[in-house]
Amino acid sequence: MRIARFAAGDEVGFGLVETDSDSGEEFVARLSGHPLLGDIKLTGERAKLSDVRLLSPVLPTKVVCVGKNYADHVAEMKDVTGESTDEPVVFLKPSTAVTGPHDAVFYPEASERVDYEGELAIVIARPCREVPRERAKDVILGYTVANDVTARDLQKKDKQWTRAKGFDSFCPLGPWITTGMSIEEAQELAITTTVDGQTRQEGRTSQFIHDIPDIIAHVSSFMTLLPGDVVLTGTPAGVGPVEIGQEVSVTVERLGTISNRVVARD
Repeated sequence: MRIARFAAGDEVGFGLVETDSDSGEEFVARLSGHPLLGDIKLTGERAKLSDVRLLSPVLPTKVVCVGKNYADHVAEMKDVTGESTDEPVVFLKPSTAVTGPHDAVFYPEASERVDYEGELAIVIARPCREVPRERAKDVILGYTVANDVTARDLQKKDKQWTRAKGFDSFCPLGPWITTGMSIEEAQELAITTTVDGQTRQEGRTSQFIHDIPDIIAHVSSFMTLLPGDVVLTGTPAGVGPVEIGQEVSVTVERLGTISNRVVARD
């Protein structure tokens, strides 16, 4: 299933994204209830996908991020983030960094270099702590696409990553949550990032240093994950700056594309 959160007029709700078998046109079939609470059903209402505004598919309490999870990215960022580590490097983005799949990313006045980082994101299904590797699949609702936007100059200046990663709008998510995908399938996906249509990143989740079960086990060993929390899995090589007015698109195979234009904050 593809579960979207969307706005139609003054109403916000969840729906299943469906493709008409005859026309190929995509629709959103509205759901009653909340997908994270389990009691959902189709209402019978349906709208064209082009007629609604897609929102971030979840509103997490936190976004947990894994850094330095691709060897080629570690090499290109060695002067900023250092060598790879035996355990996953974990940092947080605040919930206020989350924005929608087509919303603006605001370029902060405090920074002179803002970078894109296309990533696969995991959406957590239920409260969990100390999850063993073999049970990681039991706590995953599905997967979505993310851009871990980063003020690179502030990351280097501050020697830690909270400010550089935490600005409002610095975590576009979407376009929806794809469920029913196994961990093995999620670790065989292509990731592509473009800026104004030009390819900047090309990688595969099979290149992870730390795989999805390792990530879930490690993060949950010291932190309780809640329903709707999002875990970012790292970015491949090719990160770089984006300027005001440019549009960044991140595509993860089988999951979809998010496209966000960078704008100056008023």
